[in-house]
Amino acid sequence: MMLRASTTAPRVAAARPAQRSVRMMATASATQLSQDELKKLAAWKAVEYVKSGMVVGLGTGSTAAFAVDRIGELLKDGKLTNIVGVPTSIRTYEQALSLGIPLATLDEQPKLDVAIDGADEVDPNLDVVKGRGGALLREKMVEMASAKFVCIVDDSKLVDGLGGSKLAMPVEIVQFCHKYTLQRLQNLPEVKGCEAKLRMNGDKPYVTDNSNYIVDLYFQTPIVDSHAASKAILALDGVVDHGLFLDMVDVCIIAGANGVEVKERPKH
Repeated sequence: MMLRASTTAPRVAAARPAQRSVRMMATASATQLSQDELKKLAAWKAVEYVKSGMVVGLGTGSTAAFAVDRIGELLKDGKLTNIVGVPTSIRTYEQALSLGIPLATLDEQPKLDVAIDGADEVDPNLDVVKGRGGALLREKMVEMASAKFVCIVDDSKLVDGLGGSKLAMPVEIVQFCHKYTLQRLQNLPEVKGCEAKLRMNGDKPYVTDNSNYIVDLYFQTPIVDSHAASKAILALDGVVDHGLFLDMVDVCIIAGANGVEVKERPKH
C-alpha cells in the first residue's frame, strides 16, 4: 500500500529561532580528509545518539552506510546491545543483515527512538532534500516514525535554499501514465522554471524498491516556497511522495574543513 507523507504531520513546527550550533574539531587535520572521510566523521558522531535498547532507523546512501557499519561494529564489540534496526531500503537491509544487526519493519516497530540518514541538500533551516539514491518514500516513512531524526552530511551538501545545488529533487510517481504525471509536475506554478526528467537505469526507467518511477526536478534557482511546492506536488494524482523533507530534521551533523559541527532544532 502506498502512503503519502503529510506536510501537516505532528512533527511540523512553526517558524523557529536560529538553531543551536556546536562545533568540534576533528581529531585529524580535516583539510587533508577526503569526502568519504568527512562523511565517516559525521556518521560516527551521529551514532553517539544510539544507546543500547533503542529501535533505530537505518538510512540509505554513502554517508548513512558508514553509520550502519559503525552500529554493526559496536554491536559486535558489545558496546551496544539490544538494538533493533529498521532499514529504509533493500540495500540497507542487506548491509545491516551482513553485519548481524537485528532488523524489523515499521509493522513490527512503529515507534523508533532515532533515525540516522544522509541528505542531498541542507538549507539554513535544517530542511533537506533527499532521495537521489531512490529510497525517499521508505526514508520518509521511517524518519517520520522516529522520535529524533539525525541527519549527517559533509559541507558540500549545504545550500542557501533547497534546489540550489541545481541537482535532482526527486518525486516518486506510479508507473501508470507517467508521462502525463511528469508534464503536470513540470507545469506546476509552485515549481515554475524547473526541468522534469524521468530517471533512467540504462535504457529503461529506474524502478524504486516500491515498484514506482522517479521524476527528477532540476532548478536553476532555489525553490521560492518549499512548503507550497510540497503541498502542490503531493496534491497531484499519481504522485507517491517527494524528496522535500521539511520540518523533520532534529539534529544535523556537518563535517567540513574545520571539523564537525552539530546543529540542533530548538525545542518548543
